[in-house]
Amino acid sequence: MSTPTLLLDCDGVLADTERDGHLVAFNHMFEELGVPIQWDDSTYADLLRVGGGKERLMSFLTAERAAALGMSDDADSRLDVVGQWHVVKSRIFRELVADGALAARPGVARLIHEGLEAGWCLAVASTSAVASVESVLTSVVGGDAARCVKVFAGDVVERKKPAPDIYLHALRGLGSDPANTVVVEDSGVGCRAAVSAGLPVVVTLSGYTAGEDFTGAAVVLTDLGEPSAPARVVDDPARLAPNGDAVVDLAFLRRVIDAHAPA
Repeated sequence: MSTPTLLLDCDGVLADTERDGHLVAFNHMFEELGVPIQWDDSTYADLLRVGGGKERLMSFLTAERAAALGMSDDADSRLDVVGQWHVVKSRIFRELVADGALAARPGVARLIHEGLEAGWCLAVASTSAVASVESVLTSVVGGDAARCVKVFAGDVVERKKPAPDIYLHALRGLGSDPANTVVVEDSGVGCRAAVSAGLPVVVTLSGYTAGEDFTGAAVVLTDLGEPSAPARVVDDPARLAPNGDAVVDLAFLRRVIDAHAPA
């Protein structure tokens, strides 16, 4: 039998990075570069519908907005600006992580360590920059464990989530069997990507994602849970947690995989 594989998103899964990490970093970047923009919570929530930091910036920096800021409004010039902005933003984000600004989400470190000890194949599949993902992963599980977890992130694929490409790329890179793989996601965009890749999905809600569409998910939870503080079940289409709460461990993930298998 093939080695079981656990694929995790980064932002919102390993840590609730969006509100306290990426949004803060974007606004600090604008301030540092003298760009008269500050994103509020509502604006950023809308921008999260776009996968990828550079893509998010590009969707915001329309030709009209670039002209209003005194910049060239042609697409190539805006792409260059976005690339420069994103380098600065990524540095600021990594500094926030290094300063301990982002706490691990409940159950994440436990589950990753359990998986590594049991011989599972573990990887992070994210649309964020590789260096940012690696910094969050190391902060959450420590350097030794982080080195045992493969990272697939950034521009390794052309199409970002909700396209399935990052998950398909991870499966190929790991040599994993889709029928023995499970994904943990936090957003509707990420859930659609995993479902489109034919993979079963456990959703753990994060700061911006409550109320999003998680069609196709096996189960939707508040988090991964700890033995002393189980996660609350929000939706349970696969009937994996009949008691209304759960601690997501390897046995739980095995039930998710088995429930996804063809009858």
